[in-house]
Amino acid sequence: MTAADRITTTAAMLKYRWVQAGLAIAFVTTLSSALVAQMKVAVVDTQRAVMETEDGLRMQATLKKLFDARQQEIDKKQNEMQKERADIDKQRSVLSEQALAARVEKWQQEAMQVQQRFMQYNQELQQKQNELMQPILQRALGTVRRLATAEGYAMVVDKQAVPFVRSDLDLTDRVITAYNSGQVGAPAQPAPSGN
Repeated sequence: MTAADRITTTAAMLKYRWVQAGLAIAFVTTLSSALVAQMKVAVVDTQRAVMETEDGLRMQATLKKLFDARQQEIDKKQNEMQKERADIDKQRSVLSEQALAARVEKWQQEAMQVQQRFMQYNQELQQKQNELMQPILQRALGTVRRLATAEGYAMVVDKQAVPFVRSDLDLTDRVITAYNSGQVGAPAQPAPSGN
């Protein structure tokens, strides 16, 4: 997975984490200090938990294969465009103004098409990543829920949402292991409404 893919994935995960962190902070601030002291809390690096599962690694390989094929196509077209640009520069002195202007305009249109194709490929890649990641994320969150329930954690917060946490409170490795061994819970369900 390229740096751009990781940035996109990170941005989506950060949005999720900030919402989660805000809810956790609101929840903790409403509790009495005695109750908070008795609460059992853990953290999970959600992004790492998703990406390092066997399914997450397969997803990354699928996306890399798709991206690499598209990137080769774009690279080939960019190389052709560079050669065309060099040819235009070489012939600048022998072409008439009209012929030169026509070739430059044609080159600019082709460059715009390459850029549009690149943006389209990025959108398709992002869409495919979201499509592949969603079930993995849901299964990972189900695993978190199962571990938290089984071990009596009142709250599990995304590790990125807290500035410090003791390493013994990090469930990430255990979530990955449980997920990969098939000990996943049902997908995480939204909390029932108070109606």
